[in-house]
Amino acid sequence: MASPRGLWTVTGLLYRPDRMARPAPWAEPILPGDLWSDDPARAEYNRPVRAPYTGSHEELRRADPLYDLVMITDWNADAVPGKGSAIFLHQWRRPGYPTAGCLAFRRDRARWLAERARPGTVIRVG
Repeated sequence: MASPRGLWTVTGLLYRPDRMARPAPWAEPILPGDLWSDDPARAEYNRPVRAPYTGSHEELRRADPLYDLVMITDWNADAVPGKGSAIFLHQWRRPGYPTAGCLAFRRDRARWLAERARPGTVIRVG
């Protein structure tokens, strides 16, 4: 339940078009039915998938604002079971509230990062 230390690369940027303007030209909208597979027994593990999906997954289009803006990193890009699913950069619930390993930011700071990052931007966690 902690972010592993290291250097990661930004590989994707998702946003909720019904809740915010597109943060960067390369950002992709999160649509109804967009999910992320976190099922290590499935070929789609650690990849975006669409509903209906019977494997374990996270909903990307949530009722709360946590995933209104999501930067995807290359953590476990090879989808090795047991190494953990995606680590996202997203909005926090509140200061000091834990995530399941993601990096969480105040909404305005997450937006600031998303507006400046590009595919390949390196993030240092340490």
